[in-house]
Amino acid sequence: MELAEGKQKFIEAWGRIGSEWGINRTMAQVHALLLISPEALTTEEVMEELNISRGNANMTLRDLINWGLIEKQHKPGERKEYFAADKDIWNVARQVAKERKKRELEPMLKVLKELSTVEGDKNDRAYATFNKSVTDINKLANNADRMIDTMLKAEESWFWSSVLKIFK
Repeated sequence: MELAEGKQKFIEAWGRIGSEWGINRTMAQVHALLLISPEALTTEEVMEELNISRGNANMTLRDLINWGLIEKQHKPGERKEYFAADKDIWNVARQVAKERKKRELEPMLKVLKELSTVEGDKNDRAYATFNKSVTDINKLANNADRMIDTMLKAEESWFWSSVLKIFK
């Protein structure tokens, strides 16, 4: 396989994987392109490489900056903006986990906390089922929250050695 074909295959695969992470396909493809680019790219270069519109490129680059996955750079003497991705995949994984926690887990924890105050007759099957489900989901969500916090604070080697100990 030639490099060009490998790059294209990676960009397509990262696009599919990104949708599993809560990132849209184009956003993941732009991220993939920047991950494998040895130099920072301009908006025009991203547009050309991925055959996307200026509006789509601008919106996607802004979203990637908001997610903390890329940064904007300026080169001395040039007016163009350049964009580069953090090439450390552990940092990428932590940043995605941090953003998903903020966008998905924290709002859910807030709702679960509110739902845990629902009152009812413990002998009522409907209430008992509701209460058990909310309590169990709340425990799971809080465990996930603690695990993500541990991951965000951890170094890669420590984290994976700790995870592997759990499965031994």
